[in-house]
Amino acid sequence: MSVITEGELDIVGRVGVASNLTLVCEIAAPEPDGAGLRVVYKPVRGERPLWDFPDGTLAGREVASYLISEQLGWGVIPETVLRDGPFGPGMVQRWVSTVDNRTDTRQRLDLVDLCSPGTVPDGFCEVLRALDEQGNEVSLIHADDPRLQRMAVLDLVLNNADRKGGHALESVDGQVYGVDHGICLHAEPKLRTVLWGWAGRPVHESLLTDLTAFAAKLPGAVADSLATHITDDEISALTHRVEALLEHPVMPIPHSARPIPWPAF
Repeated sequence: MSVITEGELDIVGRVGVASNLTLVCEIAAPEPDGAGLRVVYKPVRGERPLWDFPDGTLAGREVASYLISEQLGWGVIPETVLRDGPFGPGMVQRWVSTVDNRTDTRQRLDLVDLCSPGTVPDGFCEVLRALDEQGNEVSLIHADDPRLQRMAVLDLVLNNADRKGGHALESVDGQVYGVDHGICLHAEPKLRTVLWGWAGRPVHESLLTDLTAFAAKLPGAVADSLATHITDDEISALTHRVEALLEHPVMPIPHSARPIPWPAF
């Protein structure tokens, strides 16, 4: 039995800052000496309606985004499934335990953070300057980290409309994971992200190799697996985005009026 797909969900908390109903659950181990699993559960019935995304589709988009990340071989998104739960069908995703950069022994910036203008540290990219809640000027920055750049490229492929700073998690296992992919994979361009620091730079060759392999298998079994969760038009748009990126392998420069989700965290 797969624990995440069939184990009973025991609700232990709620993520209060989330836009949609987001519950933290524990799944008991099927065997007495086995390991249980902590997960995030987002029931479809708790989704907040959006004018540009059809009702009841956000959970499926999260699963489709996970499948694409896995087919690319990048492992950016934690294991995600669509299954039944205490409040009906919904998305269930493996919980990510994150590092704490603000402990006494580890005072360092997060992957996406703020700093005073003109003080961007080495190894970080400045995205923009803005005013904080007190009216002070700050710089929005993110790490110039290949793990994060891979996430930025995945966002291009997914047409992610909501990559906030809090959606990029540095895990205790050394990986960087992306979460909250409910408003991805629209057929129309909707990219909104805080990861603009590589704008105009070439995509790394290793990522292009993976994208080329993905493009070759996308029309077959991959498209079939996605068809359960997104429309034919959205699969076609996904194909066109991958082909366009391979033809012009450069990180785009923002052109829309709202290139960054707000709030940014």
